[in-house]
Amino acid sequence: MFSLQTMFGKGDKFYDLLEASAEAAREGATALQTLLRHRGEAPMLDSFRAARRREKQLASQISQALVNTFVTALDREDIEAMSSALYRIPKTIEKFAERYAIVSGRLDDVDFASRATLLMRATEVLAEMVGELRNGLRIDRMRALQDRLQAIESEADRMLLEAYRGLYTAGGDPIRVLLAKDLFELMEKAIDRCRDVGNVIYSIVLKNS
Repeated sequence: MFSLQTMFGKGDKFYDLLEASAEAAREGATALQTLLRHRGEAPMLDSFRAARRREKQLASQISQALVNTFVTALDREDIEAMSSALYRIPKTIEKFAERYAIVSGRLDDVDFASRATLLMRATEVLAEMVGELRNGLRIDRMRALQDRLQAIESEADRMLLEAYRGLYTAGGDPIRVLLAKDLFELMEKAIDRCRDVGNVIYSIVLKNS
């Protein structure tokens, strides 16, 4: 059984960078829950920007480390895909936060918190998956985590359909409907980004187990 230590030569550097990237995604999800509790107070947006900047810096460090490290048993493209997908999570969360801060006053009665809880769960599972790489490519463990991530993504899809149904049947202000729809879709996209990272990780395990 391979481990990333074998694949990368000096694998600890990559463990640390990838785990830090997953943690930045989780920090973004945590900040989102706080934002929703405080109804979009503008000063709180700094935490989202910080998470996105940190993720961008980590992605740059991973790219540079790949240039400087001889990779043997793992495709360079897989690591780059994982890093890129991880970066998109806090970036998407930041987009949601910026738009929510602008329009939250018109959407007081719209439930975003339950979706934010799903996103938090998705980032927690994702952090487990990334952390598990340090322990070797154990396919049974990764399959169980991947199944949990897929279940969360399926629940998010169901909730999005429910949100559409509620918005389209309630009537009322069409601008308000469009604003809520945009935010629901951004939340769904952030969860999809978590799934994308999980798919990359699982494909790596399948190829090297």
